Amino acid sequence: MRVLHTSDWHIGRMFHGADLLAEQESVLGHLADVVADERVDVVVVAGDVYDRAVPSGEAVRVAARTLARIREAGAELVITPGNHDSAPRLGAFAEFAAAGGLHLCTRLARLHEPVVRNDEHGPVAFYGLPYLEPEPARHALDVRDSRGHVGVLTEAMRRVRTDLERRRQAEPTTRSVVLAHAFVTGGAGCDSERTIAIGGVEQVPGSVFDDVDYVALGHLHGPQRLTDRLRYSGSPLAYSFSEARQHKSVWLVDLDSCGLADVRRHELPVPRKLGLLNGRLEDLLADPRHEDVVDHYVSVTLTDRVRPMDALRRLRERFPYAVHLEWQPEDGPVGDALRYTEAVRGRDDHDLACCFVDDCRGAQPSDSERALLATALESTREAELG
Repeated sequence: MRVLHTSDWHIGRMFHGADLLAEQESVLGHLADVVADERVDVVVVAGDVYDRAVPSGEAVRVAARTLARIREAGAELVITPGNHDSAPRLGAFAEFAAAGGLHLCTRLARLHEPVVRNDEHGPVAFYGLPYLEPEPARHALDVRDSRGHVGVLTEAMRRVRTDLERRRQAEPTTRSVVLAHAFVTGGAGCDSERTIAIGGVEQVPGSVFDDVDYVALGHLHGPQRLTDRLRYSGSPLAYSFSEARQHKSVWLVDLDSCGLADVRRHELPVPRKLGLLNGRLEDLLADPRHEDVVDHYVSVTLTDRVRPMDALRRLRERFPYAVHLEWQPEDGPVGDALRYTEAVRGRDDHDLACCFVDDCRGAQPSDSERALLATALESTREAELG
């Protein structure tokens, strides 16, 4: 059996204010091509189908079109909710969807009941673990003395192993795939993931998932291998500039009569690349070396000594997809790193206002600006006096 491991679609997510729905539909539509070309039997999505618990109507339509294309290409789907999803909403009409080959594993009480599919070697059991928020999950799973992600995932996997052992006694060739949305120790995070820390602890050891043929992990957005059978597929698109150097991909997982046979990486197309620029505004606008990032989403760090006026608008004249701007003067941070009481000691209101201007733009106010500040402060005092 061939399985395509994906996760963290985050349909409906914005990128620094830019709408990504078109790019998301393009990349997710490519999965249908992979299904057809590679003769994939089952596509798994290990959480975070949507970016919000209540997705927009257009995000739902993009998801529906994507799932339909994958199903038409010949694969069934097994999906679990992540920490961004609403499990009840995602799992609505699950029984009806299963009849059409879309299996929505969203109920905690049934996480030990797998979706079973057969190949020439026998059954493959797909266990979909919904994202387990520790506090409600420990009550739902009746492990009230457990704490944190480790406790609830340990109980969930205990239930999975109990069911799997029963199935293997009846059919020794039964193989297993677990879908889980969690931060497993050894994984590398990035800026676009929402923390799932509870009490300061969000990671779980990989040993929690022992005795399973393959574990399809979701939550971390970079594709990575923790062990041969324990992997993150990552998100299909970059959702932060910290992912600029990642190669987005999915895993093609082959199961034979003995279990895990092979795992191959398939890189995904990139609708719009990310670019990182650093330098003075005038140099960035004129330097021909930056021509190759004109059509990229661009993050710019300006190093001008004085903060340029209207910088983002000017940058967009050359880089229309400039979406993020920072200012880090090349000669170091502006202003002294003083505590507030030390910074204001012995200064009157006019001095503080002038210092504020200096801190914000890296240059002292001109004489005319100082006069304007003085007038504004005088007007304020007059107003306070009635």
